[in-house]
Amino acid sequence: MTADDTQTRLSDLTTVRDWLRYGVTRFRAGKLVYGHGTSSAVDEAAFLILSSLDLPIDQLDPWLDCRLTASEKSRIAALIDRRIETRKPAPYLVNRAYIRGHDFYVDERVIVPRSYIGELLDGELATVVADPEAVTSVLDLCTGSGCLAILAALTYPNAIVDAVDLSADALAVAHRNVTDYGLEGRVTLQQSDLFTALGARRYDLIISNPPYVSAAAVAAFPPEYKAEPLLAHAGGADGLDLVRRILTEAPRHLERDGVLVVEVGTGLDLLEEEFSNLPFLWLETEDSSGEVFALTAEELQAASRTEGSRRKR
Repeated sequence: MTADDTQTRLSDLTTVRDWLRYGVTRFRAGKLVYGHGTSSAVDEAAFLILSSLDLPIDQLDPWLDCRLTASEKSRIAALIDRRIETRKPAPYLVNRAYIRGHDFYVDERVIVPRSYIGELLDGELATVVADPEAVTSVLDLCTGSGCLAILAALTYPNAIVDAVDLSADALAVAHRNVTDYGLEGRVTLQQSDLFTALGARRYDLIISNPPYVSAAAVAAFPPEYKAEPLLAHAGGADGLDLVRRILTEAPRHLERDGVLVVEVGTGLDLLEEEFSNLPFLWLETEDSSGEVFALTAEELQAASRTEGSRRKR
């Protein structure tokens, strides 16, 4: 886009409504892909505009007819241009992502947080964790930006939270978020390949949003998803390599009444076929069905004993 084009935009577009319409038109023409906190060109444009103005991202209507200053228009124009030219997810451009109204710092070292477990912690998880105050220990596997570990600490006020990830870069981002929330005394970050570095520690609740994308799906990623760390997506040939390890190893790290909660994307059919002895409880959110399962320590142990007996025959 030429300097003259930019100057025309800055003079002709005066209100938030003008820039929203302009952003939507540009994004639709650019055939962008969404899914990093927004699902449409309208939501994406609104997110970038409101973020650039430091306004609440869930309150667009009150600001639609507000006139913008020259510097504000320049910031918005630059963000719209960068979104189209780089094809990076919008949260990377403003270094901010949101779950349950809580904001987290993000950059290209971590996947943009968008786990359904974050929504479940706000209510539906009560079906398997009845008393939040009784939870004293939580493990967040594949913590990434640390968002789920932080939300778990906020949900379970008496819990100490361990958050692990294989990526040192991701843990650096998680450290910033834990510090921003003042939770250094309750959330401990550790580099680990799943449970490897945890010794014999056990937990009341283990949560995980591990890499679960199949090799074929990763190969077909659009630029927005390719901008994220491959390590945070790649789950092996069928996407479930890490999920299998978690199911196998979790029983050794759950308290007697503990619960395991894992997000698996579209892996429901494969898991239920392969682990037919496990009574998966599939938890639903407003936007998902059959993408997060819960299992108790008792269920996992019983299945392990059954499998062991079967192999001895």
